[in-house]
Amino acid sequence: MPGWGTLPRMLRDQAARHPFSTVIVDGDTRMTMAELRAAAAVTARGLIALGVRPGDRVALWGVNDPSWAVHAFAVWDAGAVLVPLSPRYKGIEAAALIEKTGARTLITGDGPDGTPLARLLPPLPGLRHLVVPDREQREVAEARAEGRALLGVAELRARGVEVEERVAEERALGVRPDDLCEIMSTSGTTGTPKGVMLDHAQVLRGYWDWSEIVTLDEHDRYPAIAPFSHGFGLNAGLVACVLRRAAMMPIRVFTPDALMSLISAGRASVLAGPPTLFYRLLDELDRGEWDVSSLRVAICGAAAVPPALITRLVERVGLERMINAYGLMEGTVVSMTRAGDPVEVIASTTGRPVPGIEVRIVDDCGLEVAAGKRGEILQRGYGVMRGYWDDPERSAEAVAFLINPEIWRLLTGRRSSISSTGSMSPLPR
Repeated sequence: MPGWGTLPRMLRDQAARHPFSTVIVDGDTRMTMAELRAAAAVTARGLIALGVRPGDRVALWGVNDPSWAVHAFAVWDAGAVLVPLSPRYKGIEAAALIEKTGARTLITGDGPDGTPLARLLPPLPGLRHLVVPDREQREVAEARAEGRALLGVAELRARGVEVEERVAEERALGVRPDDLCEIMSTSGTTGTPKGVMLDHAQVLRGYWDWSEIVTLDEHDRYPAIAPFSHGFGLNAGLVACVLRRAAMMPIRVFTPDALMSLISAGRASVLAGPPTLFYRLLDELDRGEWDVSSLRVAICGAAAVPPALITRLVERVGLERMINAYGLMEGTVVSMTRAGDPVEVIASTTGRPVPGIEVRIVDDCGLEVAAGKRGEILQRGYGVMRGYWDDPERSAEAVAFLINPEIWRLLTGRRSSISSTGSMSPLPR
């Protein structure tokens, strides 16, 4: 992997080397690497002008769209920590995570039904700045009349003139690999919502390796079905596409027709989702005339995949390969099947651990079990989270470590077995 170290440095290097690479395709809209880098830099200057400091948390709430990508990289350029909120959250749910993480700035968009999400929020005394789409100017005017700090996206970017470009660039380049880059909400290993802390180095390495095994490259078009509020949408979607210069195709709200149109008219080549997604794809092919000849790779997440489904996809769609993979928010990417694995391995396992990750299966006493025996997955390596935000007790329940960080262990709460060839078979908790 190139020695970027951080997401801001990665984006700068990609934009310098490949300025005209298309990284986002959204209907008739195209955004190049250089355009993404420039838009993020301008927005980051606006955030700095608002008073966002290194390490501050900035929440982002909206459906998948190009502005989400710009705002995410702007948050990282400002040295801040991204707190993605599910677009399906109710206002009270979003408010709870905003308050828990201490985010003082929230950038909002639309919900799945088109409702401006900012309208759903209850009063939040700790929230200093609320950024809304520019069309919500009436809302901005009313809020200011009431003394609330509301501003549109265009105004946020205009505020950037208050910050010298040199100062903003120093901020972006001052981000360190071990600085937090995101706090992801998950029920995770202990069953209740928590904020998983990941740093820049973890995300870069994890999804560089993931995209290497997937063979994602600059010729691919990749629909982003999972919401960016989830690690699969943000890291294995947006970040992976920028890493590999693939064109991300954001899907705001999933419908079968929207997906089939992206594949047929948009020439999507990589598709990721659960087995049900691929059954739906085959059903749509049975019902209508769709051109899916552009699809070459399918990725299924941590699920048993019937061999017949794999065979049908290869025969009907013409896939080059199907990949099964396992990961969790607390451990990033853990295992993946590889090129050359037979159908039975892809169908019944999630492959072998990725480089830099070690896995053991232990019994209730913490002792390693024999190959083929079930037990809890114990993980070690760079991908283990930095802990749960502001929750040392639950962090200690999940992660055990001594002074030497090389012996970090993550108790995943998930059960599995490992075959004699090293392939994992995750099972329900």
